[in-house]
Amino acid sequence: MADLLANAATWLAQQRTKHLTQQIVYRRETLMVTVPATIGKTEFEVDDEFGVVQRIESRDFLILASDLVLDGTVTIPQRGDIIEKQPGTQSLQFEVTAPGKEPCWRYSDLYRQTLRIHTKFIGVAPV
Repeated sequence: MADLLANAATWLAQQRTKHLTQQIVYRRETLMVTVPATIGKTEFEVDDEFGVVQRIESRDFLILASDLVLDGTVTIPQRGDIIEKQPGTQSLQFEVTAPGKEPCWRYSDLYRQTLRIHTKFIGVAPV
């Protein structure tokens, strides 16, 4: 018997990718791949050593796990990788990272089809 929830999750991921994405460039050193990504955000609350709670907002990129292929191998995000979004004549650059000991990515669904990659904005470069 088919797993209806798995089939529905696959269909939903395909629809998100087809209708709710923008092209981004995912870079790790000299390797890069262009993939469709949905833009999102995550809010983190981090306690510093003085007991102050800081709220940090991450720009998130949701991509299909099967699309993150570098040097012919499906891979997972790593801290320090760069995501570039190119609206017009600029390249907005985001570093893959998360505050404190938080992981820099996680699966966004139970079936591990979609990666939610946490980033921070690091600058603008001309295209």
